[in-house]
Amino acid sequence: MAEHEHHWESSWAPLVLVVGIVLAIPLTFASYFQYENALVSALFAGVGVPLMLIGLAKWVDEGLDQTHLHFGYAVPGISVFIVSEVFIFLGIFSGYWMMRLEADSWPPAGTPHMSMVLPVIMTVILVSSSFTIHVAEEKLEDGDEAGFRKMLMVTIALALIFFSCTMYEYSHLVHEGFGPSTNSYSTAFYSITGFHASHVLVGASIFVAILIPALGGRINKTFVQCGSIYWHFVDIVWFFVVSQIYFW
Repeated sequence: MAEHEHHWESSWAPLVLVVGIVLAIPLTFASYFQYENALVSALFAGVGVPLMLIGLAKWVDEGLDQTHLHFGYAVPGISVFIVSEVFIFLGIFSGYWMMRLEADSWPPAGTPHMSMVLPVIMTVILVSSSFTIHVAEEKLEDGDEAGFRKMLMVTIALALIFFSCTMYEYSHLVHEGFGPSTNSYSTAFYSITGFHASHVLVGASIFVAILIPALGGRINKTFVQCGSIYWHFVDIVWFFVVSQIYFW
């Protein structure tokens, strides 16, 4: 057992995953938006996304094979990770608050009327998804694996609907000429909502990574718990996003 555990700890999956994330997210976005080089951006994404998926799939597969082990540091680890995420969001919000409080008028000229209906709908969707993943956990604890899979699929569907609402709003606003560089509000709007949307997409990907093996009967309760904690964090952050960006 010690050999098997050591073999898992020496996995190459985390390194490949991290390299993929770096290539697929910061370097891809920097190449496209900062340096306006679509070719380099496509190259980074083309290499980074497959590496990210391969690393994630391998790491999850290895973890599912270790169901006899106690992942004592997993939940504290995801908690520490979330704390670090909180400080990142706090830094972004702090920049927004400084612009907002120092501005003579807000929102600046060039900002179209922002619908309040869609953010409310998106809030209902995200809150519902937190409820469904909680129910999924309860069903798993009760031994109802079929019910767990169903509620997990509902959670994924709600997450993707939420993400689609964000993309719909972006498309509508860009069509009206309101892009990331229109004014200070647009920069903050796309930065904050986009950063949150990326977390929604990551959360949905985590649930997919849990669902695929679960369809074959391979379920790790620690993975599910950590994914659920992360998702509740994404839900809570949205309340700050929607209150500050849309309603203040």
